[in-house]
Formats: sequence, structure tokens, C-alpha cells
Amino acid sequence: MCGIFGIIAKKGRVPDGVLENATRTLAHRGPDDCGTALIEKGPAGSGQVGLAHTRLSIIDLSPQGHQPMQDAITGNWIVFNGEIYNFRELRAELEAGGNRFHSHSDTEVILAAYRMWGEDSFVRLRGMFALALWDASRQTLLLARDPMGIKPLYCYNSDKYFLFSSEVRTLVGSGLVPRTIDPNGIFSFLAFGSVYEPRTIVDGVRAIAPGHVAAVTCEKIAVRQYWNLLRNTRGPGEVSTSHNGDDRAGSAISSLLREAVLSHLVSDVPVGVFLSGGIDSSALVALTSRSGVRPATFSLVFREAEFNEAQFSRIVARRFGSEHHELLISQQDALAVIPDALQAMDQPTIDGINTFIISEQARRVGVKVALTGLGADEMFAGYSSFRDVPRLERLTAGFSRLPSAVRRPVAASLEAMSGRSDRSRKISQFANRLATKPANPPHPYFLTRNLFAALERGALYAGDHEQAERELADSLQTSIDASSGLDPVNRVSYLELHWYMRNTLLRDSDFMSMAHGLELRVPFLDRGLVESCLRVPGKEKLKSGIPKPLLLKNLGVELPNEIVHRPKRGFTLPFEHWLLAELRPMVQDALAKKSDSQTFLNGRAVSAVWNRFLAGETSWSRPWSLFVLNAWCERNL
Repeated sequence: MCGIFGIIAKKGRVPDGVLENATRTLAHRGPDDCGTALIEKGPAGSGQVGLAHTRLSIIDLSPQGHQPMQDAITGNWIVFNGEIYNFRELRAELEAGGNRFHSHSDTEVILAAYRMWGEDSFVRLRGMFALALWDASRQTLLLARDPMGIKPLYCYNSDKYFLFSSEVRTLVGSGLVPRTIDPNGIFSFLAFGSVYEPRTIVDGVRAIAPGHVAAVTCEKIAVRQYWNLLRNTRGPGEVSTSHNGDDRAGSAISSLLREAVLSHLVSDVPVGVFLSGGIDSSALVALTSRSGVRPATFSLVFREAEFNEAQFSRIVARRFGSEHHELLISQQDALAVIPDALQAMDQPTIDGINTFIISEQARRVGVKVALTGLGADEMFAGYSSFRDVPRLERLTAGFSRLPSAVRRPVAASLEAMSGRSDRSRKISQFANRLATKPANPPHPYFLTRNLFAALERGALYAGDHEQAERELADSLQTSIDASSGLDPVNRVSYLELHWYMRNTLLRDSDFMSMAHGLELRVPFLDRGLVESCLRVPGKEKLKSGIPKPLLLKNLGVELPNEIVHRPKRGFTLPFEHWLLAELRPMVQDALAKKSDSQTFLNGRAVSAVWNRFLAGETSWSRPWSLFVLNAWCERNL
């Protein structure tokens, strides 16, 4: 796991100090080693390519794994961030074809695979990666990102330079990217609490899409998709919906689960498992133990009794004989790290503080690599949205058949029946939207992930909110159209992976863990496992009276009843209490102050959000999101 940066000077030289500055700003991602390379593209004046790398040594800890790395045969260069879990199998295949290796690193395997198979090699890589490969013979820079988007990769193009990096802040810090907010990036942040790709919070900086490769020359940028999730879950291998088909799917899931977890243990340093005591992390421990590996487990434990759930992780640790470690913190410890967590954000987000805290604690006791249960909810239907969204899809279809005069009374009845919970209010708002504006209603999935509803976004956004709304709606609709062939439950899985997982969970996990030089691995997002899960009929993921039945029945071992039947609860921090007490002065002052972010925000609407929170009329996440946006812009722009 590492940090990468690069620059193409289209004419002339790479500016002095740019590569060295990049290694400084990415040092937290790779504290073990760093390196740069300056490559002449051709005759003097025809331009240069610069590559920079910071290394977190996980596979082949020797100096032979140093990057940037050059292929002595072709003259190609690479900088690579991530892990290739099948690199040993690929190496054996390449050695059988006559290739020889000088290191034991997966980086050298990527170079040899490209020499052998060209761009087709990227689809053979099983793992998480963002890489830049300079093809010397083609005078072309190739940027490739793993199919699930686990590792980030951003780029910026101008008349004089093309730049890329693992982090947006490094691009801004180069001095070659204007420190300008992308107004449409702010709009998607208001909608979902994170900026949705391909945009970023910085104008002109874009994300390379997962499963894509960009070929960059001085003249053009050509982007192609080398892997498509939906295309790879259909066709002749698609699982039947018959009973026998379901049995085959279950058998495939069982073996793929074991294979995914075992492959993610590949490392030259010890690998731990983050254990919360929920189903997902407990399943990882069970699968690891079942495969004959005694895992080292790590649980974050609050000293305060009202937040302490240590009994659940202890039950799992005893059941599977893990080497268990409890990382003790207090509420005040958690509160004290918030400024550092805000500093670690590569882009503004309402999530991720919990990952920052557990990563910091784990790194302090020497953990360098950890498995996390991220992705299990998305693949095995663990959220309430897997039941709510199909119902709301049916509601949408039903409203479309009602006479217009009846729609409003029906919506009013739904509102009267709805409770006070955020979930109930969203369903009520959606019914009213169908009644008042029946044409082109938003898909209900996006309702479940909304931070601010459309009317609130319009009030908060000081720019052309109608144009921003159209662009966002078009982008979201593209994914709805693409997933129309899936059943309702699997469509939610796809949308969760495509939007929430990629733009919030994975991005936050990356920069919050890498702030401490910790590598997080996500076995439940193994490409083969994801493809197979989307072939299983959605109804199989919801039947029976237990959560995530498809996951539980394919573990090959039973989890303790206390774990299976405990209420679903993630690692939560008492933000509502903090915003009303310890954090109140800081947040209140920030929201009242004119800032760069508020160039695009309506100050009165911002104050109204804060006042509604103080009155108990809205969630803490809304004023917190505006505070985080303000803090990020002040710090970075």
C-alpha cells in the first residue's frame, strides 16, 4: 500500500521540486521508503515524465521492491499503490513463459504481465490497485484502477501539464492545480455527504473510474473500460433461479468466501482482523479460523459502559480461538482526535472518523495490515434499504396508475401514518414528491442515501442549483438504466456498490487508514465473490428470519447466537451529544463565519440548518456536514 504521483510536462521540463514535494505530502501513505524518477520522453525539449512513490512495505520488504520500478527489458516504468493477491500464480505463469524475476514483489509481476499481455494484463490482476505505467515504446502513460474502486486515483489536465495522484490534496499542493472549488462537487456533497465521482471537490480534478484504464499522451487522453460489473454477472454462466441453480450458487459462494479471505492474507508482515462483534467481522474471523489460520483480532473498546460492546467481540474471539487484543479508548480520547481526523480528510465527508480512530489505535500496537468486513452489507443485503427500496419502487409504480386527484390524499395519509424517524420522514417525503411532481420521480434508492433533500439542497446552494440538479440526476439515472435488468434486491446491491461504497465507505477507509500508514483489506469485495453474489436471486438474500442468510449459510461454520441476533449497530460516536456540548462553540462559530465554501452556500440556509438541529428537528449529520465542508475548504483552498 503506497502513495503515487506523476506528471507529464508536455513541453520542456518538469518543474523543480514537484516530485520531492509530492513524496512529502504522501509520506503518511508510505512511511517505509520513497523514490522519484525523471524520464526524458525524447530529444531535448520534447517533454519529460516524472514519477514519485512512497512505500508501505507489505510484500517483499527488501530494497528490491523499491519504486518507481523499471522493466530492464522494455524500459517501461511503474508506480503502484495496492496489493495483487494472485501475484504468485501470475508469476508462475509468466516464469513458465520464460520470464525471469529479480524480486519477490507484486510490482515486478505487473511489469512482466504488461510486457507479456499488454493492457489485457489489467483484467488478470486480482486485488486492489491504482497504478501508473509509462510505456516507453508507445510514449504513453497508462493509468489503471481496480474494478471495485478500492484504491483512489485522481488526475488533472492543463495546456502545459498532466498530473495524477493517490490524493486530491497532493495535486492541489503541487502548485500546478488552481485552488478552486468545483460547485457541482459541492452540490453532490450536499446530496449525499460525499463528492460523487468522477467529480471531486476541486475544479478540474477528476477520478479515474474503477475498472477503467486511461492512455495519456501529450495530444490526447483515451479512456476505456476493461471490466464491467454488470456485463460480468450475466450471460451463459448466469445462475438459474431454479432450486438446483440456487444450490449451485450457494456452493460457489461458500468456496469463493474461503478463497477470498485466504487470498487476502497474502503478506510478508502479520495480518490482523478488525473485530467489532457484528456479523460481518465475525464472519471474517470464522472463515480465517476455518481455513486453519489463527487470526489476530483487534477490537476498539470504549471505557464508558454505555458505549462498551466488548462482550460481543470477546464471544467471537473465544469461539474461534483468536489472539485477541482490545484497544481501549474513552469518549474524551475520541473527541480529542477529531481535529487530526479532519486534517486527514482528502475530500470532505460526513463519515470516516471511526476508521481514523481504530486505525490510529491499531498502528500504535504494531498492526500494519488489517482485514475489515466492509462490503458484506452491500453484497448480502444487510441494510434496511434492501427491503425499503423495492417497496418504494412498487409505490412509484402504484402512484403512476392513480388518477391525479387521488395522489395528494394518498400521500397525506402516508404522511399521517409515518413515524418520527428519519427513515419514516424520507418515505413520507417521497410520497409527497410523487403526488406533487409525478413526472420523472427520483429513484427511491437515492432517497435512502440523501443527506439534504432536493428542496433543502436548492435552499443551501447559492449557485445555479437547477443546472447542478440536472447534472446529478442524469448521472444517477445512468446507473438506474444500467441496472434495469437486475431484480430489485440485486439492483440495490449494484447501486450501493456504485455510489455509496465507492464514494463514501471506500474513499474514507482509504485516507483515514493511510493517515496512519495502515493497510485495510476488504475480502467481501473480492471481484469473483461480488460477481457470484449478483448472480444469486435477490429473494435468496432476504428469506428466513435471520439477517444476511446467504452469508451465514455459506460460512461452513455457525456463528454464536448472540452475534447473529444482536441488533445491527456499527461503531458509533456520540456526535449528537458532542454538537450540543463540547463541539458546539467550534461548529457554531464556523457556520456563522463567511468562508470559501460559503461562496456557494446560502448563509441564511446554513444558519437555519443549525437552528433546526438545536430545536431537535433534524439530524446531527446535517450541520456536521456543513462544518466539515467549511473546515476542509479553509484548510486546503
